[in-house]
Amino acid sequence: MEKFGKSQPVKRTEDMRFLTGAGRYVDDIAPKDALFGYVFRSPVAHGVIDGLNVDDARAAEGVQMVVTARDLEALGVTLKMQASVLKNRDGSRAAAPMRPLLAKDHVRFVGEPVAMIFADTYLQAKDAAELIEFDYTDLPAHLGLSFGGEALHEAAPQNRAFDWDLGDEDAFESAIASAAHRISCEIEDNRIIVNSMEPRGCYAEIEDGRVHVAINGQGVWAPKAQLAKHLNVDPEDIRVTNPDTGGGFGMKAMMYPEYAICAAAARALDKPVRWMSERTEAMLSDNAGRDLCSRVEMGFDADHKLVAYKVHSIANMGAYNSQFAQPIQTDLFSKVLTGCYDVQAVYLHVEGVFTNTTQVDAYRGAGRPEAIYVLERSMDYAARALGVDPWALRRRNFIAPEAFPYTTAADVTYDIGEFDRVLGVAQTRADHAGYENRRNASAANGMLRGMGLCYYIESILGDPSETAKVVFFESEDRVSIYVGTQSNGQGHETVYAQFLSDQSGIALNKIDVIQGDSDRIPTGGGTGGSRSVTVQNTATLATVEAMIAQFTPFLADKMGVSEESVMFDDEAFRADGSNESYTMVEVAELARAEGRTDLLSHEARITLDARSFPNGAHVAEVEIDPATGVTVVDRYTVVDDFGNLINPMLVAGQVHGGVAQGLGQALTERVVYDEDGQLLTASFMDYAMPRADDLPMISFATEAVPTKTNPMGMKGCGEAGTVGALAAIANAVQDAVAPLGIETVDMPFTPHRMWQMLKAGKLAAE
Repeated sequence: MEKFGKSQPVKRTEDMRFLTGAGRYVDDIAPKDALFGYVFRSPVAHGVIDGLNVDDARAAEGVQMVVTARDLEALGVTLKMQASVLKNRDGSRAAAPMRPLLAKDHVRFVGEPVAMIFADTYLQAKDAAELIEFDYTDLPAHLGLSFGGEALHEAAPQNRAFDWDLGDEDAFESAIASAAHRISCEIEDNRIIVNSMEPRGCYAEIEDGRVHVAINGQGVWAPKAQLAKHLNVDPEDIRVTNPDTGGGFGMKAMMYPEYAICAAAARALDKPVRWMSERTEAMLSDNAGRDLCSRVEMGFDADHKLVAYKVHSIANMGAYNSQFAQPIQTDLFSKVLTGCYDVQAVYLHVEGVFTNTTQVDAYRGAGRPEAIYVLERSMDYAARALGVDPWALRRRNFIAPEAFPYTTAADVTYDIGEFDRVLGVAQTRADHAGYENRRNASAANGMLRGMGLCYYIESILGDPSETAKVVFFESEDRVSIYVGTQSNGQGHETVYAQFLSDQSGIALNKIDVIQGDSDRIPTGGGTGGSRSVTVQNTATLATVEAMIAQFTPFLADKMGVSEESVMFDDEAFRADGSNESYTMVEVAELARAEGRTDLLSHEARITLDARSFPNGAHVAEVEIDPATGVTVVDRYTVVDDFGNLINPMLVAGQVHGGVAQGLGQALTERVVYDEDGQLLTASFMDYAMPRADDLPMISFATEAVPTKTNPMGMKGCGEAGTVGALAAIANAVQDAVAPLGIETVDMPFTPHRMWQMLKAGKLAAE
C-alpha cells in the first residue's frame, strides 16, 4: 500500500486457501464423531397427514434418533418459524399462517421437512428414511399466480398472503386521464433457484453446557436469536458461528428448519450432529427468487414526459410467509419504484399469493431486480409504442442533477446523481454509433440482432448500524479487526484489511479479519442488501479515529509535546518540534511495554443516517439464429456509478458475477412444476445454469458521483450486475424480434422458446 497508495486493485488474499483446498466450510470442520442427519421430506405438494410411523426407522441400524413435529414439541421446542408480515391496504394484518419446523397435520409443498433422522453414517440415516410410513390424503395443489382455488391455510381462504399499496391512486388516475399517450403492458419475471456452489449445511454440538451451531449463512446474530426462541433458552446459552461460505445470494440470509432441529437433537442426545443438503434437496427446499407478474400503466405528455406510472404485481410467496418475503416484495420495490425518472403521480399495488411451492424470499437482490426489470422493460415498451428512441426517452425523463436532493413520489430521497453523464459514457463505450452496421452484418448472415439498454438505480443500506473492533497483538505480531458482516465469497477479508491498512498505515499482510462468531463479536448486521463494505468500513473509519484519539495523549507524553501538536497522516504520528515518528503498531508496542493494555483494543459503533443509491447503465447486444432459436449475448457494456471505490478489482468481479447471474435467468434458468406441484427442474439435468461459453467479454467502467450519505462517498455494488442485466438482455431480445411484429417477450430466452416465438411470429406475419 505504501508503494501504490489507496484504493488500489489488490488481489484477494483469501483466494490462496480457497484454491488450495484449505477453506474451512461446515462440512470440513464438523466434529469427527458427529452423527449424520437426513431429512425425510414430503413427496406431495398438498395433503393432510393421516399417519406418520417412524418406529422402523428408529430401530434401523446405526440410527440414534428420529424426530417428528410432535417429538420436537415433547423436547420443549417451539415449532413456529419467524415470518415478516405486512399490513394490508385496509389496515388489517396480512395473512400469517404458522410455518412449523417440521410439518404437522398438513404438508404444503414437495420437499417440506416431515421428519429428521440422525445416524452413525449418512447412508444409514438415508436408508432409515425409506422405512418411514407416511400416510396422507391428497389435496388439490394451487400453483398459479391467482387467488382462489384450494386453500393452503385457514388464515388465507383465497390464498391471498397480503394486499399492499403505495402512492396516490387518485393522483395517478387524474394524471393519466389527461395524458397525451396512454400505454400498458404485462411483464413476467420467472422463478429461479439459487444453486450456491456450497449447499446449505450446519452442525451442532454442546460446549460447556451451551449449544454451539455452525451454519454456512450470511451472519450469526439473527440465527442466534431465533435458535434461542425455538429452544426456549436464554440467547447467552447459544453460540452461532459462520465459517467460510460458498455463496449466499440472499438465500442463506434467513433461518431454515434444519438448524434448529440439529440444535435440539444435539442437546437431547448430548452428541454432536451434522447435516448437509444434497443438490436436489436444495432445489426442493431452498428459498427461491422472483416469480411475479406485473401489469404496468404509463401516461406521457405530448413531449414524451412520463407523468403517471402504475404497477400492479402479483407475487408468489410459496407455501408460507418466510423471514423477509413480504417486505422484500414491497419495501425494496418501492425504493426504486420509478428508478431515475422524474414522475410525480405513481401508484404501486402488490398482492401476495400462497402456492404449493417453496418459499420465495431474498435472493440475488430481491426487490431491486424485480422493480428495475419491470420499469426498464416498460420504458422500452413505451419507446416502441411512442415511436421514439429508447435512449432519448430515458434522457427526457431523468432527474436532473440540479434537482438533487430529490424526493421521489414514493417518499424516498435520492441524495445525488448524474444519470445523463453516466449514460453518455456507456453509449460511447458500447459503440452505439456502430450498432446499425453490426445489425446489418448480422442480417447479411441470416441472423437477428438487437441492442438493449437498462438504466438502473439501487437502494443500499439494510441494517444501518455496524461495529468494528481492532485489537493489537492478539496473535503474535498481528492486528485483528472484528467485523459484523459475513463474507460469502465477495472478498471481504481483502477489502476490510485493505481499508484498515489505507487508513492506519498498518501493513496489509499483518491484518487478520475476524468474522462469524457470536461469542467473539457481540453485534452485527450480517451480509445482505449490498450493505457490507459501506457500513462496515464506516465503522472501521470511526474505529481508526478512536485509535488516534486514544494514542495521541499517550504519545504526546512520550514525545514531550502538547497533544495539539501530535498529528497522524495515515501512515505515522508526527509532531511539530520533534523528529520522532511512530506508526500505529509502534505506538501499540510502546503501550504494551508499559502495561497499557487499554490501548491495545479499540472499538466504535456507527449508524448511517441515510441510504445510498448506486446506479448505472447496462447495454447488451444479442444475436439470434432464427433457424434454431439460439440466443447469444455478443457484446455487453456496463458503466456504473458506485461512488468512490476501495478496491476496483473486487468491484469488477462483483459486477461480472452479477451479470452472469442475470444472464442465467434471462437465457437459461426456469423453474417448472407440474400440475400436481412436483418440481420438474430438480437437477442440473433439467435446470440450466449459465456456463462460461454463454458469457461475452464484459466491458466495465465506473463514473463516480460520490454520495454524501457516508464519509467515504461509497454507494455499494454487490447486486448491481444482476439488477441491470435482466432488463438489458430482455430489451435486446425484444429489439431483435420487434421487426417481425413480436411485441412481447418473456424470460428465459431458451432456444426452444425462442424458436417457438419466432415461428409463431412468422406465421402471424403471413
